[in-house]
Amino acid sequence: MCGRYALAAPRSQLSRHFALDQCVELAARYNIAPATDVAVIRQSPGGQRVAHLLRWGLLPQWAKDPALAARLINARGESLSDKPAFRDAFRKRRCLIPASGFYEWQAIAAPAGPARKQPFYSSLQSGEVMAFGGLWEAWTAPDGEVVRSCCIVTTAANEGLRAIHPRLPLIVARQHWQAWLSAPADEAGDLIRPCPDGELQTWPVSPRVGKVNEDDPALITALREKET
Repeated sequence: MCGRYALAAPRSQLSRHFALDQCVELAARYNIAPATDVAVIRQSPGGQRVAHLLRWGLLPQWAKDPALAARLINARGESLSDKPAFRDAFRKRRCLIPASGFYEWQAIAAPAGPARKQPFYSSLQSGEVMAFGGLWEAWTAPDGEVVRSCCIVTTAANEGLRAIHPRLPLIVARQHWQAWLSAPADEAGDLIRPCPDGELQTWPVSPRVGKVNEDDPALITALREKET
């Protein structure tokens, strides 16, 4: 799964990197959590590539209770075509979610008592901003307010990260960005696979990232060996 990530790139960098026609103003964030507004790249009806803020936690158009979004922050890539919550968005409303890196937690056995969880941060070896595969929806509340929301598609972990967590966000390679945004669903489905081994760099980070009110660059700093 993916429950926390970081995006520290400024608007100008995102616009160049993703060839955006529009991009929302962004502040650097090092602990992006569900139920907050996040940068999402979509293709407009006119074919433009635009980045807007959407709420993280998918709210399907047919939902009766907006609380459903809290359970739909991730979508398993293997079942997008089958699950009612995701299948329509997978066919018609795919998006890219830019990230500098993401966090996963590894359960570590303790000599006595319950296992503790050590967070790890992963980013591209190249240092570039990555793009998660995502889905988005527009839900209309009874009072007429339109809520635009998104979720992150996940896939099996690659061999290098499987020991930390069995699931990882779907990382869409640059050459496939446009296909994920606009190709037919069966073609997009072929892109759902683990990130190749060797493309990511990973290190342990402070448990502070588990607190949603913590948000500073030190969260992605590697812990020294004696701190882990």
